[in-house]
Amino acid sequence: MKDPLTTPVRLSLQQARNLHLEAQGLLGKPASGASRKRLLAAIERMQLLQIDTIHVVARSPYLVLFSRLGAYPPDWLGEALERGEIFECWSHEACFVPSSAYSLHRAHREQGGRVGHWADKHAARAHDAQRAGMDAVLEQIRRHGPARASDFEATQRPQTGWWGWKDEKRWLEALFARGELMVARRERFQRVYDLSERVLARMSQVADFGSAPADVARSLLLSTVKALGITQARWIADYYRSGRRHKDSELAPLVESGALIRVDVDGWDDPAYVHPDHAQALSKAAAGRLRATHATLLSPFDPVVWDRARASVMFGFDYTIECYVPEAKRRFGYFVLPILDRGRLVGRLDAKAHRAQGRFEVKCIHLEAGVRVDDDRLAAIARAIQACADWHGTCEVQIRRSDPRALAADLREALRTARETTS
Repeated sequence: MKDPLTTPVRLSLQQARNLHLEAQGLLGKPASGASRKRLLAAIERMQLLQIDTIHVVARSPYLVLFSRLGAYPPDWLGEALERGEIFECWSHEACFVPSSAYSLHRAHREQGGRVGHWADKHAARAHDAQRAGMDAVLEQIRRHGPARASDFEATQRPQTGWWGWKDEKRWLEALFARGELMVARRERFQRVYDLSERVLARMSQVADFGSAPADVARSLLLSTVKALGITQARWIADYYRSGRRHKDSELAPLVESGALIRVDVDGWDDPAYVHPDHAQALSKAAAGRLRATHATLLSPFDPVVWDRARASVMFGFDYTIECYVPEAKRRFGYFVLPILDRGRLVGRLDAKAHRAQGRFEVKCIHLEAGVRVDDDRLAAIARAIQACADWHGTCEVQIRRSDPRALAADLREALRTARETTS
């Protein structure tokens, strides 16, 4: 094989996908027996675990981890936050982040890296117009300890903006966005805020990324390339929402210094980049020795699909989150889960977990254009759905509709087989 540090390696598109999935922890089936250590390792690999509150199925951060770990107790995530092994901040969006990256995110925020984001804009407005109220909330927490938004009585509730939040909720969010408060823990998924210095006192050892803007920008860039496994320059900025798109000319010095490896991918007009920590995986990918064996359901907010342009080029998967689209205009459903099967995104399903009834409803499952379903693929999809349903405690799977239409009946039969195999 060519020396990856001197001559660009050429990968097929599937080899590039496999390298990406390897970096993200989605190439192979999860090791048997999830553990807290593996949960933290999964977050470390991704660097960001996006938070979302929609819970027609498990909330997104839990589902992202399930895709990588298999069945695990969701409480482990909250316990990691409370122990200071991870923390919350604004990044790609609101995210759980390894504590080792705290200094990097703080420097990025302090240097104005989030200045264009809505949370930062609202925090700046609140600071300018209502600082006295923010200080009163801060003093309340300083004196009486961690608090939720619901612990404060509303003094005034605006009619517009910030979803009609009461002032105290907006002030808490502003203080969080500015770094004056941090999230100490979550209760029923509600943030419990505390003074940043008190949260930091119990956090795990944090690394110093340096404070110069150039150091921060370089660290964000390299962290992104490592997390993605392989990426084009134009996709890098979206991961941390770190600013304008990068150009290949800007990455050339990093290639020359050995900080990045340049790679060519069949069918891509633009070069791709790999972090040196993945040099061995790159060699395996180029030799055809990285094999995708994992089938699972993904969250709409999984890093693999949250950049729609990247997912389209990498997987031929055109995807829009339709929970924010009026029902009449939705094509696929409210909260649609991409289906990953052995290195391809082969379909999507609109699901709802009826927890009280123990039923996992698949309102509709769609196959991607050109995807052929043989017995192996049908069995893999059935096992992935059943495993997700079992983890939710909704073991009865109901398939309502499918596209193509005949898939539903075949999938029901495959699910019966999957249940018999595991029973």
